[in-house]
Amino acid sequence: MPQHAVITTGGKQYFVTEGQTLLVEKLPSEPKAVITFDNVLLLTDGKQVKLGLPTVAGARVTCEVVAQVQGKKIYVETYRAKTRKHR
Repeated sequence: MPQHAVITTGGKQYFVTEGQTLLVEKLPSEPKAVITFDNVLLLTDGKQVKLGLPTVAGARVTCEVVAQVQGKKIYVETYRAKTRKHR
């Protein structure tokens, strides 16, 4: 059975499984680098569940960085009514 884990990075929590491709915030590493996440909140193998208080002791999740990509460009407009002010 595949193992599942809940990890935290960048202030967010992610539910991950083995062999999964995951999109997270920018990590300070190069493509094809191996990263280890030590903040594992929950770990399960299908039969047994380990819940951390706040993290599971000794548990680690390793992953490989596939690519660094940018998100979609966000355009923000401010408008003030009745003053003819646009920015």
